Amino acid sequence: MKRDSILADVGQLITFLLPALPLLALLLTLLFGRYPGCEAIVRLSERITNAARGARASVRRSALPKPPRSFAPGGGLLIALGHAQRPPPLSA
Repeated sequence: MKRDSILADVGQLITFLLPALPLLALLLTLLFGRYPGCEAIVRLSERITNAARGARASVRRSALPKPPRSFAPGGGLLIALGHAQRPPPLSA
């Protein structure tokens, strides 16, 4: 009976600590001065900058079409014109 309760307690302790193991492993690596994924982040940023440089070099300015010119008001001017054309509210 005593042995069964001890095994049940150990099982509950393992079940409780099992989700915390990845967090504990990460904390230990950070405490020892290692930063997991640091090299992968550096390689990814280098790949992104190289791809951006290559894309910028291959695209010519004349190849890009100009957007159509719009004479309609937009943004804050559109809101201001909408309020300016509305009559004042009726007093109750």
